[in-house]
Amino acid sequence: MNRIVLLIVLGLALVAPMAIYPVFLMKVLCFALFACAFNLLIGYTGLLSFGHAAFLGGAGYITGYLLRDKGMPFEVGILAGVLFATVIGYIMGSLAIRRQGIYFTMITLALAQMLYFIFLQAPFTGGEDGLQGIPRGHLFGLIDLHNDITMYYLVLAICVAGFALIVRIVHSPFGQVLKAIKENEPRAISLGYDVEKQKLLAFVLSAAIAGLAGATKASVLGFETLTDVHWSMSGLVVLMTLVGGLGTLWGPVVGAVVIVTLENRLGETGTWIANATQIEWFRSIGESVTIVTGFIFIVCVLAFRKGIVGVIQERLQRRA
Repeated sequence: MNRIVLLIVLGLALVAPMAIYPVFLMKVLCFALFACAFNLLIGYTGLLSFGHAAFLGGAGYITGYLLRDKGMPFEVGILAGVLFATVIGYIMGSLAIRRQGIYFTMITLALAQMLYFIFLQAPFTGGEDGLQGIPRGHLFGLIDLHNDITMYYLVLAICVAGFALIVRIVHSPFGQVLKAIKENEPRAISLGYDVEKQKLLAFVLSAAIAGLAGATKASVLGFETLTDVHWSMSGLVVLMTLVGGLGTLWGPVVGAVVIVTLENRLGETGTWIANATQIEWFRSIGESVTIVTGFIFIVCVLAFRKGIVGVIQERLQRRA
């Protein structure tokens, strides 16, 4: 069943740029990978981090700086961004893993906000203006990435590889240990597992994949701003994961598609509804993205406790 879904989604993704603006699709793919990385931590390990924006935005800044100011090749910039996120993830994880529950969450939030203020003051980040004019360059010095269609298929390959890595981790013996830690940590300790080591490894892997998403996003859009390292971005990825389905492979992807589409297309949808119904109020709905997003979140919490994908999977299992 999962393979059929994967083939269908992959087929749609291959033909999508023929009908939808490629840059918008690339943005959706980057956020989907970011949400999947976050879900690896909270959905399968049971650790709620409010500092994942540090990995997304930090990798974006490092990649943008190397591509624009140092003239590094595209692949070097991406790898450097992932390496930076991995190192920061190890440092943050080493400090936060020693605590549990809300204390773990607050430590990740505090450390991420420290990094936010560092990027705000650092001379190479552009401060509140951000990094502008990040070039895409050439892949391996051969393939010109300035063409949106070419860049789209590269981003699709990166995101598919990242998603495949997450699937492999989840279905590996290590992934089963993570699930055991989430369900009953004292029992996992009694079985002889080094729980702190396993959780730290999960945290670092999640940070690295989130960094991959951030580095790719900065290359696609050509800029990096403080929005990506702010705590609100960490809250947004929590929303994506909960709306799509916590602890499911496809849930974060669905949640990212819903939230990013709302943020970018809500104004156009409101205008279309206003023209169809002759109710002028709908034209202003694009200015109330946070209200609409919050309403969807409330509906999901009340009616779809397991998220969109979680509810669908549950109903299919009942029928089976």
